[in-house]
Amino acid sequence: MSRLLLNLQYEDGANEQKWFELPITIGKQAENSLELKSWRVSKHHAKIFHKEGNLYLHDLGSLGGSVLNSQRIYHVHPLDINDQIVIGPCLIRVVDINSISDADEENDALVEELDQPTVNYSSLTEAVDAIDEPDKKVESSESDDLSLSLINKKIDATTLIAKRNQLHKLLLEALDLKRNNITMMDDSLLREEASRLLKKIVESDSEFSELSYADELCAMVLDEAVGLGPLEELLKDPSITEIMVNRFDEIYIERAGKLEAYPMSFSSNQSVVSIIDRIVAPIGRRIDESSPMVDARLKDGSRVNAVLPPIAIKGANITIRKFPLKRPDMKDLIGLGSLDKYMGEFLDICVKNRMNMIISGGTGSGKTTLLNILSNHIPEGERIVTIEDAAELRLNHQHLISLESRPANTEGRGQISIRDLVKNALRMRPDRIVVGECRGGEAFDMISAMNTGHEGSLTTLHANSPRDAISRLEVMILMAGMDMPLAAIREHIASSIDFIVQQTRLSDGRRVISSIVEIGGMESGIIKSQEIFKFQRGPQSGFYGLGIMPEKFERLKEEGVQIDIDHFNQHTKAVSGTAQVLH
Repeated sequence: MSRLLLNLQYEDGANEQKWFELPITIGKQAENSLELKSWRVSKHHAKIFHKEGNLYLHDLGSLGGSVLNSQRIYHVHPLDINDQIVIGPCLIRVVDINSISDADEENDALVEELDQPTVNYSSLTEAVDAIDEPDKKVESSESDDLSLSLINKKIDATTLIAKRNQLHKLLLEALDLKRNNITMMDDSLLREEASRLLKKIVESDSEFSELSYADELCAMVLDEAVGLGPLEELLKDPSITEIMVNRFDEIYIERAGKLEAYPMSFSSNQSVVSIIDRIVAPIGRRIDESSPMVDARLKDGSRVNAVLPPIAIKGANITIRKFPLKRPDMKDLIGLGSLDKYMGEFLDICVKNRMNMIISGGTGSGKTTLLNILSNHIPEGERIVTIEDAAELRLNHQHLISLESRPANTEGRGQISIRDLVKNALRMRPDRIVVGECRGGEAFDMISAMNTGHEGSLTTLHANSPRDAISRLEVMILMAGMDMPLAAIREHIASSIDFIVQQTRLSDGRRVISSIVEIGGMESGIIKSQEIFKFQRGPQSGFYGLGIMPEKFERLKEEGVQIDIDHFNQHTKAVSGTAQVLH
């Protein structure tokens, strides 16, 4: 009989370590292996069991829930040595296990066996959609280099899609046999079961087993049934920066700044909807006909926007802005020709000396990437609060608080806006506040923070030029409902912002810093600005310093900061060629 050594730590300070025979039942009734008397614990709360040498924790539908390694779990989840489980008043740590047998038939029935197929496509779709942690990262060796393999074998895309859809339907029919078991599985277990069934289907049908690309076909079907379908391969490709699903059979990608069609597709519109659900469910967002639009993020931080019919007329669509695999830094941007080294050194001095900056630019111009890089130039030891709609900033600082806005629930309650978070951040003793993007009334609170002891704060906004950025700020402050005259708003902006950095996406796909402008107070009711650096197009394309030292740098120089005046007179020739990407 297998035994498990558990360390039990209670809220009252009591601590004990003891062996339990497997399976271990946990609850507040006396017949449980581990009895926990608390109103937060159900009569039959959870169970720890084994199957084929692996441990599993099974939450039995408890109201209070079971928390594994700081994440609440639902149904069945793998368990390992040193994992920590919180149930009610008890912290349970798995310490050791002796020899495991495979004789627990009840648990085999829970995690294993699928025998006779019954045809019920719709109910399987519901079962797959019900998985609680669909974004759990699972490596699939079959899917590695899938695209390259298919290209080498010269497989016709139309034939491949037809075979994929046929095998996908057979898998769904087979999975539907044990619908109750499926809904109790976490994503890794479901993928394991689906893979086993898929192999069985292919081996028993010569139509599939004799195909030269059977392995690649199985990987595609598995991705669509329990993963992200055709998106899986696109997300692995570091040369792709954006993925756009216009409808189930129409996918486009951006590579090196250029758009191109992708030959593969989803099997149906319902498949796209299911994948959207798998993306948004783990982060507490919802999407349905009553709320058909959603912003979300993938596990790697990539930004996702999804829209459902009837708003999306052609069918459910997804737009994914991918994050580079490696965290880029200023040297990477200089190497790609987004700016020159003199501009990079200038921005570094600005951040380290607590200048308030706004990054302005159009959609897809690289604002968030630059914001992330500049934020990582903030010296260690400062407390940073980041505020975003969908968390995508990845800062290297230890003293970091990340806040994310929340949409309203189905009853229209519970919304937490960016403005609410900016107001709250002021009470969190931040040294710097970094707002992912200002779109509305939060601009007033952000600028107020910049002007009241939180110098060195950063944010982005959509505008096509520095002057447009100032105009947009004026409009956004008016959106805050502040009954202020325009002259007062302009005074507020002029006294708060030090520099505006303009990002531009060129026609060849390259993203460059096209202008750095200093804000220099008011003159005749107009906000003064002067350009310090610019990117010039044409035959003399390149980055130019305009020979002007900012007034704020004059003050820094007086304070002893080392500043090379020659940097403001330099010219760097632009990098020619097509756009490159950060890998």
